[in-house]
Amino acid sequence: MEKWLKFYLSAFILSLSISCSNNNNEKDARTLAEERFKDAIFYRQGSVAFQNGIAEAVAIDPTYEPAVYELSVADLKRGLPHKWLPQYNKAVTLNPEQRIPWRGYLYLWFYRDYEKAIADFNASDSLTPYLDYPQGHSVDFWRGIAYLGAKDYDNSIAYWDKHITKETEDSGEDWVELEAFLYRGIAYYEAGNSEKANENFDKVIQFFRNSADAKYYKAKLFLNKGDKKAALNMIDEAIVDFNNGYYNNRGYVETLRQIYLLDLEELKSKIIASN
Repeated sequence: MEKWLKFYLSAFILSLSISCSNNNNEKDARTLAEERFKDAIFYRQGSVAFQNGIAEAVAIDPTYEPAVYELSVADLKRGLPHKWLPQYNKAVTLNPEQRIPWRGYLYLWFYRDYEKAIADFNASDSLTPYLDYPQGHSVDFWRGIAYLGAKDYDNSIAYWDKHITKETEDSGEDWVELEAFLYRGIAYYEAGNSEKANENFDKVIQFFRNSADAKYYKAKLFLNKGDKKAALNMIDEAIVDFNNGYYNNRGYVETLRQIYLLDLEELKSKIIASN
């Protein structure tokens, strides 16, 4: 497949060169690359037509960063890091301000490499004079998750505090992502601070009453306090929310601390069996 692709690209570039040399209105490489890229993205991502079209755009202009980056995506989603990372890093050299924090996001979610993810999020602070928002969330948001994954609860909570404070000041507390309160609550819970954990789970339910995750943890807290009735009521609500699709999850990858129906059912059995 790889040899065929190289042959195909060589033939394509040769035919393109001949065509261009015979064209009095010859377009520059960037324009041609952009046009080929736009044609390619009409096809399904990762398909033969898509990949070949993107590869052709890169062959025409190796400095056209959107195509250089896009060529790496299929390998990322197919779980081929030995192919994804070298190609992705070519995009990093062309656009470090965008691609380094974005790489941190990919290290975090696709490879659970918290150390490298945090390093990239930290690097973004010196690359740009503003707070970066890869994939729609601030690097402080992502650092909060990465440090939680690394079980560094102090740093996780510190970044959640920073993120939530800024979002509250900018837009109001009701605009803060529910995941921010949920993950800060989980960080407090795993660090052994039940009171602070409960406050954050209550925030999740305050702003969106249906949350299997928040209710699951609250059921655990009630059980730890010996309040079996409250724990049972809460886990029953969590199961209803989960079955209605109200639980924390992500496309392509498992989210950090993702819960499943089995987790809820096991907790309910534990509550029922408790004295």
